[in-house]
Amino acid sequence: MDTDVPRLREGHVGALFWSLHLPEGLAGDRAVGATLEQLDLVNTVVRAHPEGLRLAHTAGETTDVRNCGRIAVLLGPAGAAALGDSLGILRSLRVLGLRVLTLSGVSWASEAGLTRFGEEVVREMNRLGVLADLSGASDGTIRRTLAVSKAPVLFTRSAARTLRPHPANLSDELLAAVGAAKGLCMVPLTAEQTGPSVRDVADHLDHVHEVAGRECVALSGTYDAGTAHPQDLADASCYPNLIAELLHRGWSEPDLALLSWGNVQRVLRSGDFTARAAQQRREPSTAKIAELDG
Repeated sequence: MDTDVPRLREGHVGALFWSLHLPEGLAGDRAVGATLEQLDLVNTVVRAHPEGLRLAHTAGETTDVRNCGRIAVLLGPAGAAALGDSLGILRSLRVLGLRVLTLSGVSWASEAGLTRFGEEVVREMNRLGVLADLSGASDGTIRRTLAVSKAPVLFTRSAARTLRPHPANLSDELLAAVGAAKGLCMVPLTAEQTGPSVRDVADHLDHVHEVAGRECVALSGTYDAGTAHPQDLADASCYPNLIAELLHRGWSEPDLALLSWGNVQRVLRSGDFTARAAQQRREPSTAKIAELDG
């Protein structure tokens, strides 16, 4: 992989989302079990590196971990298949620390959009403080989730489709919708999605900043994926190269602070607030997929 604690420190990383995505094709009990094994692995790695890593579950904990000189680890995104079509499993994963779930690759969040059960999943995620990741989701799922969710949504690995027509990248229309909903587009540092150079990545950041807004753009290193990265962004130590390029382009220090920390913190805080409010109004959902989508 292109990341480890020394390189994260060299890159001035204060927090990261630890992806729990599974190999394609896993479903049902196998997907649930594999996700639990991934969660156990993350905990094992964090315990083995207490000088560098610490788990965080809220926006406040994330800031506290950084202030203690550690790198905060937030769990997720996990794939929707990890739920096994069960809201009880969603609640159990939240107890184990899950913060982000990707809504794609299942019957209730497909090319056709969200089903009635899918909408109930989103409402229960809001109640629990689990954020929806829509990178790779269909346009129908994206639009319906934006309409149903009371908490901001994430696109953990999406750039601008106008600049590079990758299926996970977002059209200007969707970027504008993300901005209107105060969601967050996290631009990945991969050559496939953004281009072969640090300047290409900066072009995407400029575009998302312009179309979605300064509060709706962030960074997704994707240094866990084993994919090719742009020149000068080869591993997790290279973030300063990107910041230098953005400074050269005239990005202000307040905008860079939002890009590199503030915008993710805003979404986490909003998710926490939405969950507290929803728990006062709504009991845990007992809905079953067979009842709503059968």
